[in-house]
Amino acid sequence: MVATVAFVVGFIVIGLTVVLLAMRGGPRGAREAMHTQSARGRTTATGIIAVIALIFGIGIPAAVLAARSGTSTKSTGGVKLTADEAKGRELFTANCGVCHTLKAAATTGRVGPNMDELRPPKALVLDAIAHGRAQGRGQMPAGLLQGQDAKDVAAFLAAAAGR
Repeated sequence: MVATVAFVVGFIVIGLTVVLLAMRGGPRGAREAMHTQSARGRTTATGIIAVIALIFGIGIPAAVLAARSGTSTKSTGGVKLTADEAKGRELFTANCGVCHTLKAAATTGRVGPNMDELRPPKALVLDAIAHGRAQGRGQMPAGLLQGQDAKDVAAFLAAAAGR
């Protein structure tokens, strides 16, 4: 959202600049006006240009980064995630997303089964993580995750798969 607004505002500023430049008689008229402008006017114009450059060069990227910071506890499909499930989403994306498709994690793997279609229960996910799978086109190795990390991924899949 912030990036879209910044993009639109940037083009509005560029458009207004072109219109104002044209009203001054084009590039030639603008150059002539700069030479007849007072020192205070040139300083003011330079200051305005510097502020605009800072806003577009530092302010907008900072606003976009701030808007995207933090782990979202909302999954695709509007499912509210607990902190453990949100951690499970990150772990799933990093460890499982290369092979498995899951809309809630924005992954599109093609080797393993589509988790949105399979909608595995938590116990099946924990078993698959612990023992691996060797059916179909690929092979899921055993022990990709252990302990709480495996439980977090299983909880995330149980909460978000197919939603």
